[in-house]
Order: sequence, then structure tokens, then C-alpha cells
Amino acid sequence: MLSAALTPLASRSFLITPNVGIMIWTIVVFAVSLFILRRAVFPQIGKALDDRAKTIEGEIDSAAHAREEAERLLGEYRERLKEAREQADEIVQRARQSADVHEKEAKERGRETVAEATKRAQREIEVATKRALDDLRREVADLTIMATEKVTRKTLDEADQRRLVEEALRELDFSGISSGAHDN
Repeated sequence: MLSAALTPLASRSFLITPNVGIMIWTIVVFAVSLFILRRAVFPQIGKALDDRAKTIEGEIDSAAHAREEAERLLGEYRERLKEAREQADEIVQRARQSADVHEKEAKERGRETVAEATKRAQREIEVATKRALDDLRREVADLTIMATEKVTRKTLDEADQRRLVEEALRELDFSGISSGAHDN
């Protein structure tokens, strides 16, 4: 019977049967391990976790600060860009106004040049007309003297020649020739 009693015990596992001695030693070893872990390891783990949390918080604060700085710089950049666009628009506007002023001045100078050229041409025409009329009068006077000499068959003295020329010239109307030249 003893063998029958041993057989069931031997077939039983020691993990299933409660053994009070092993349980006590297990509890003692667990308590000592827990005590050592609490005194030496857990503070180090806690400190490492706290340090890591502080590092993460610092990085988060740094990232938030960097984001705020980036947003500030972006705002400044946008403001400067806006100012630059306004300045560019102002420069373009001034350039257009300056071009308009220069165009008007150039047109005015052109008109003045044309007006001066027209006046100069009119003066030259008047001078040329006067010269032509003077030449025509001399030619008429010479022709008149020659005709008079042929008609009278004698040579007139200088005083008679002048008197005849002046009479002939008074009879001729040159005003139509000179006024016709001014109308053109």
C-alpha cells in the first residue's frame, strides 16, 4: 500500500501540491527582491522616467517656442513682402507718371519745334518773296528804261530815268503778288 500511496504522490507534480516551505521561501525572496527593487532600482527608474519626462517637456516647450518664433518670422516676412509689393507698385506708378510727364514734355517740345520751324519757314518765305519782288522791280525798271530808250530813241539822263521808273512802279500793283505769297 505504501507503494500505492507513493505512486499517486509521485505522479503528482510538486507545482500543483501546495508545499508550505516553498511558499514561505518564495514570499520571503519576493519580499526581499521587492525591498531591494524599491530601495535601489525603482528610484533610478523613477528618476530616469522623470528625466525623460522633463526632456520631453523641454523639447515640447522648445518646439512650441520654435513654432511661435517661426510664426513671428512668417508674419514679419509677410509684412515685409507686403511692404515690398507696395513699394514696387509705388515705383511702377511713379515710373508711369514720369513716363507720362516725359511723353507730354516731348510732345510739347515737338509742337514747339514744329511751330518754330513753321515760323522760320514763313520768315524765309517772306524774305524770299521780298527779294523776288525787289528783283522783279529791278527787272521791270530795267525793262522800262530799255523800252523808254527804244521809244524815245534817246538816252535819258539819270534823273529822268529815275522819275520814269518811279512812275512806272507806282502804276504797277505789286501788292497782289506779295499778299498772294503771304496767303500760302
